[in-house]
Amino acid sequence: MDGKYEDLAGDSDQDFPEEGPSAPPPGWLDNVTGYEGMFPDQDCTDMLYPPPKDHVSVPENDRGSAVPDVRVPVVTEDIAREALLQFVGKKWTYSSKPARNMVFKDLRPFTVYRYRLETFTESRSSTWKFEPYTDQFVDGPQYGMSPPPWDVMVQPPHLFVDSTLDVRVPHSSFIKMCHKCQGRGRVQCKRCHGKRKVLCTFCRGNGRARKKRCSHCHGTGRKRCIHCHGKGSQVCSSCKGHQNLMHFIQLTIKRKNHTFEFIPDRLPEFPVKKFEKVSGDPFFVDESVLVYPIVGFPDQEICEMSRKMCEEHLSRFSAISRIFQQRQTIELVPLTHAFYSYNGKDYNYFVYGIENKVYSPKYPSSCCIL
Repeated sequence: MDGKYEDLAGDSDQDFPEEGPSAPPPGWLDNVTGYEGMFPDQDCTDMLYPPPKDHVSVPENDRGSAVPDVRVPVVTEDIAREALLQFVGKKWTYSSKPARNMVFKDLRPFTVYRYRLETFTESRSSTWKFEPYTDQFVDGPQYGMSPPPWDVMVQPPHLFVDSTLDVRVPHSSFIKMCHKCQGRGRVQCKRCHGKRKVLCTFCRGNGRARKKRCSHCHGTGRKRCIHCHGKGSQVCSSCKGHQNLMHFIQLTIKRKNHTFEFIPDRLPEFPVKKFEKVSGDPFFVDESVLVYPIVGFPDQEICEMSRKMCEEHLSRFSAISRIFQQRQTIELVPLTHAFYSYNGKDYNYFVYGIENKVYSPKYPSSCCIL
């Protein structure tokens, strides 16, 4: 029985090394001019590159954007009634009778402006990547120096649409022996540690189960390792058995649209968050590489917010990314406060947005369907 517990050192596959680290060790990779400071550690964040000065837009002094005259929409009684009927139709506990038979007492329109500033930016970062070398073309330094991060040519963006683009930096590729398997293409099996066999789980290495010879290991106490099929080694997960890796620098280009919205909250009875789900009439649209604060608009709170956010977006985003384009808009968001009576009692509701959505704090008869 002692043979059943021997270490089986003779079965150990000494030709294959233990699996190495997933990332190349420090000093393993070549330096690439313009991309110093990167480390081949997969747990590290990408190296972020601020844009050079010639990619940074600078605003002109004392510039402003004028706003045209405003058109104020009108909500009639017919529109207000139809909006309430649509609202009631989606509430299964509400009766449509009050909406059909109510008597309007007053319709009060409010001028509500929504200011929006969009800043579309591009940031560039890089990291080391590798793939198995299978005799594919190697675009290495012999073909020239790698261009700096902001000189790598890529396709132009779709403005104000978020996207991420991964690009291989030209002339940054080179071949290295696989660090994980030391260039062998295979590594020692983690399960059996190269011994080809593992402890039998049915008899727990005793060779016997239920006072009989274990039928699963034939009394040896060990079974062939199913993870390596009894070979003691497995194909290297990094080089896929090809022994060499092609390393290269991958440039990640992130384009993001940063949006800020503001609506002055001047009507306590109406929740301003309701405006987030409706559209307005964009009577003013200003788009440029850099937009300028709005001036001369009757609502001074909008002017002040435009000035503040233009300055904030410029200082926040230009330091770490390139500002591609900005767009600021002012929308007139329809809002009408409707007052009506039904069965001798007074009620009210709001019609808001181009979609004529309804917000009703209280509605008559919410417990029957007619």
